[in-house]
Amino acid sequence: MHITVYGASGAHLAAEYYAAAQRFGGLLARAGHTLVFGGGQEGLMGACARGASAEGGEIVGVAPRFFDEPGILYPHCSRFVYTETMAQRKTEMEALAEAFVVLPGGIGTFEEFFETLTLKQLGQHRKPIVLLNTLDYYDDLVSLLRKAVEGRFLSRGCLELFSLCREPEEILPAIENARSLSGGIHRLEDYHR
Repeated sequence: MHITVYGASGAHLAAEYYAAAQRFGGLLARAGHTLVFGGGQEGLMGACARGASAEGGEIVGVAPRFFDEPGILYPHCSRFVYTETMAQRKTEMEALAEAFVVLPGGIGTFEEFFETLTLKQLGQHRKPIVLLNTLDYYDDLVSLLRKAVEGRFLSRGCLELFSLCREPEEILPAIENARSLSGGIHRLEDYHR
């Protein structure tokens, strides 16, 4: 399975974030899955790729050509897909994915998560989405979504379109569980229930 991973590119985060990302990369590779990621060698993306590399995993980097500079891209990808723009990069990563894993990250990661969630809510895909909640990073985001449900801005069903995992070891079982379910929101009117 091709698993697209989104996450922070920052190099100065708490060590626990890098350790969890690297652990997940190793688990993904040992299970025979392919890592699809934004191609960066820094941050949680790079840590995940290093974990996959250490286990001999298949790694597909996707990045715009203007990132192809010394020290920016992870040098041990099995293959690289170059795009012209960031928007094309995101489209390519979505197309390659059979599941999405969202590591802790900043505004770019939030945007990727919400676009993926929105597309699933609109019935444009049924791919599993999993948030890795290292150090409770996504607690406030989930609280915000629950508040939106309480205020009737979102359907309660939207909360069922993704999984929240505290540990990397929970992610692959959550993906398999989500793949076995056929639910989801497939009509716009479901959004208002």
